[in-house]
Amino acid sequence: MAKIYIVEDEPIIRQDLVFCVEDMGHEVVGHAPDYQKALTEIRETHPDIVLLDINLTGEKDGIHLGEKLNTELHITFIYITSFYDQSTVERAKHTYPAAYVLKPFDEEDLKINIDLALSKRRKAAGKFSSSKLFVKNNQDLVAVTPAEIILVEADDNYCRVYTDKGEFILAHTLKKTEEKLADKGFLRIHKSYLINFERIDLITEGMVHLGKHQLPIGKAYKADLQAFLITL
Repeated sequence: MAKIYIVEDEPIIRQDLVFCVEDMGHEVVGHAPDYQKALTEIRETHPDIVLLDINLTGEKDGIHLGEKLNTELHITFIYITSFYDQSTVERAKHTYPAAYVLKPFDEEDLKINIDLALSKRRKAAGKFSSSKLFVKNNQDLVAVTPAEIILVEADDNYCRVYTDKGEFILAHTLKKTEEKLADKGFLRIHKSYLINFERIDLITEGMVHLGKHQLPIGKAYKADLQAFLITL
């Protein structure tokens, strides 16, 4: 089931689209007749797909909204319109819609185009890769890269993450954090410490120095640390 938002200025057609989408088993998370209401509610509801009429109430048409969806919100959308003149199609194609369905639309044709758009969306999501991680700070999610994380310290069933952006508390154990960072260059050097190997400045007898942080090397982890080291 996908979350779908409908932008259509004709009330009868808009309601018809709602019924069609719901019959397909999808959820209609909202609908609007104009650019501004649609943009505000799309930002709030985060739909998977927007069904978008080109001729809308107000100064800005559906192509203006399509441009916004493509360049800023990165939300998949399908034009549903009675306009197929060359100038309109030329404007529309530069917003990269997932499909261009002509009115009066056929329900089966619409279903096929929605299914294809969802399939493309899932495939694109599967190819997406990012180095960003997110840590919770009150109600916010702060983006950090692995390179910005200096170390993680166990604190009972919580852990403290020390980063270039500040210190954060995670509501899970060091072991769980270690699993998430295992392939990102982090190494356990003590039962209480997980470090970013690239942030090591100095290793002395029984200690690892990462900037202002001086951490003990646990006996059980000494061999693992030595295995990482390349000495000249």
